[in-house]
This record gives sequence, C-alpha cells and structure tokens, in this order.
Amino acid sequence: MAPKINSIHKRQFTVCLLFMLMTITLQAQDWPQWRGPNANGVAEQGNYPSVISSSNNLLWEIKLPGVGGSTPIVWKDRIIITSGIGENDDAEDGVICFDWEGNQVWEVKLGKQNPGKHKRGSGSNPSAITNGERIFVLFKTTTLAALDFDGNVLWKTNLQDTHGEITFWWDFGTSPVLVEGNVVVAIMNEGQSYLLALEQSTGKVAWKVDRNYTCNKETAQSYTTPLLITEGDKTTIVVWGADHLTGHDATTGELIWSYSGFNPGQKQYWRTIASPAISDGVALVPYGRGRLLAGMKTKIEGDMTEKDFLWEKSGIGTDVATPIAIDGKVYILSFNGKLWCLDILTGEELWKSELPEVKGLFYSSPTLAGNMLYMCNDVGAFYVCEVSDSGIKVLTHTQFEDNFVASPVLVQNKLLLRGTKNLYCFGQE
Repeated sequence: MAPKINSIHKRQFTVCLLFMLMTITLQAQDWPQWRGPNANGVAEQGNYPSVISSSNNLLWEIKLPGVGGSTPIVWKDRIIITSGIGENDDAEDGVICFDWEGNQVWEVKLGKQNPGKHKRGSGSNPSAITNGERIFVLFKTTTLAALDFDGNVLWKTNLQDTHGEITFWWDFGTSPVLVEGNVVVAIMNEGQSYLLALEQSTGKVAWKVDRNYTCNKETAQSYTTPLLITEGDKTTIVVWGADHLTGHDATTGELIWSYSGFNPGQKQYWRTIASPAISDGVALVPYGRGRLLAGMKTKIEGDMTEKDFLWEKSGIGTDVATPIAIDGKVYILSFNGKLWCLDILTGEELWKSELPEVKGLFYSSPTLAGNMLYMCNDVGAFYVCEVSDSGIKVLTHTQFEDNFVASPVLVQNKLLLRGTKNLYCFGQE
C-alpha cells in the first residue's frame, strides 16, 4: 500500500521540485559566443537588473590586466575573456577565466600581442567561443587557439604564418564560429580573402575557400562575424563583406548563393563593421557606413542583385553596432545613439527614437532581454530602455568611468559589462 502524503509534505515536495527545476533552468543558461546563445543579441528569459550604477546592484568589479574589446562568454560557472596581459611592449595575448564570485581561476598567455591602432581598438577584439568542451580564441596577431576549461592549450596556430599576410587598416575584429565539428573564421581584407575551417579537436584544416571580390579602396576590408542558419538538416554560413552577402555550405565552404548591388557606385572606404542580423528567413544588412539598410531572403540559390532585395532604406542604419532581429522586428542602434524599429518583412518604420544626453559613440552592440534593451558606449554611458510598440522608455542612464566596446552579457540573472579598465557584474541585490 502506498504511503499517504499530507498537504504539508505535498507543499514541501512541490517547493523542492520547483527549486530543482529553477536550478536546472539556471544551469542551462550560457552565453557561449559574442551575441549570445542564438548569436542574435537576445538573452534567455531571466530576472535581470534594470537599474544599475556603482551603488546599485553591483555585485563585484575587477580591474583587468590589459586592454581588450572582446565580449565575455559564459559557460556554467565560468566567465572567459580575451585580453592583453601586461603593458606597452611587454603585453601578451591572453585568455582569463573568472568564477561568479569574481575570482580569477586561471590565465594563459599566448605570445606577444599586436596592440590596437584605433583609440577604441585592441589586440583582443574578437570574442571567444565555446562548445562546452573547448574554448576557441582569436587575436589581432591572427593567433587562433583551442583551450580546455582548465586553461590548458590544446592547439595553437597563426593564420598569417600558414595562409599568408592579412592586411587591415584598423584592428582585427571578426570572431570565430563553430559548425560541423569545425571552428570557422572569415578573413576579408585587401589581400587574399577566404573562409577557413579548422577541426575543433586538432586545429588541422578541414577546408578553405577563397572569397575575393573586386572592390574600391578599403571596401574589401570587413570586420564582421559570420552567421549560421539551419533549415532542416542543412546549415549555411552567411558572410558579409566586400560589397557581397554570401551563403556557404557549412560542410565544405562551397558558395551556394550571393547578393551584390550594395555599392553600385563603387564608392571607396565602404568597409563593413556591423554584422547582419537574420530572422524569419530574412537577412538585415547594414551598409554604406551607417546610411543604408536592406532586407533580403536567405532561402535562395544562385547570384542575386539589388533587384532581388525585399526592401532598402536610406537614412536608417548602423555602422558598428550589429542589429537585433526577433519576432518580426529589427532594432537598429546608430553610431550616435539613434534607434529605429522596422518590420522585418516590409522594412516599414514602426518607430524611431533617440537616447538622451548622448556623448560618445556606440561601438558596442545592443542586447535585448524580454522587453528591455541594454546599451553602452565608448565614453562609459550605459542605458536600459523598456521597448514597446510605440518606442522606448529610458529606465537607467548611468555614467561609468570606463569605456565600453564589448556588448552587454545577460545570463543567469546577471549582467556582465566589460570595459577597457574593468569587468563588472550586476545582479538583483
């Protein structure tokens, strides 16, 4: 005969079960790459702080050992950043691991760094990425390496040493992506440009395909990060740069489709920094140094031109901050703090707004958590805005004595902000 359970025990059991489920859900939340779990700048559901400052909801801050612009990644109880370690000519490319108490767990040096040229640049602009077993890091030196979660270097290579000189006017910025057991990097410069896949386990070349287009001065240079789209059992790597949006087979790198027509006047200096956003089968591509934005279908084959765009907008765009696309809408943050919300399928402007008292520029990409939009800029201004169908309502406008290039990370009910000087962790006190 089954034992009887009284109402108190039932409630205790229910509370315990709910706690276990909440714990499992919390543990399942990770931020494994630059733009979060789905590479779209959207956080998973959580109870994130909306009011922050040096005296509100600050759990800890850590002074960093050198300059870096990469966004932190998170896997379970580990926070990983890349950074310069040391000062001036003695600085090295470094990987640093922290726990959720703000303690440094380990650090690894990977050789002398190539420092930033731009005042907001660094030798550590690309963000790390992880599959939960290995951590992959890339630097301006073009050192690409795999580490385990104890900080052991599993393999290391240098792209310039093995694949030829890479020439950028500014600081290397593309982050690697993981697909089909490979780590993939897009190199788009005025020399030989290519898409390269290395085996995650060994670092050996799995495939390499050329990606060369005739462009005017500086326009072939791209600092964007590839995106992945999966339809059924087929995964496509989407690459933006050199006046072309291209889709490649994830298993071979073979070109499947391309869009041209982004620069019919063959203008100079149209390098690309902001990556595209993809949702609802539509790619949202910012170009023209922040002056233009277009939408186009991704489920295609062959060569397309501007005649095949779904829509194109002039006077709306972003030069550096990557847009967010979700639920039929795309959110665009300009260099100087203007915001737009457009319909993904039609390009219709749903609303436009402007952040108050903006000083400085937005190199950092925004992050969305529910209806809260988190943004920070290069002179330390931080904003949290509530987003509605009619626009934004500013909830927080805080000034830090720091500079932000990395994007906000919202995971496990915490907010991580990586500045030039410090790493900050905020949570509900």
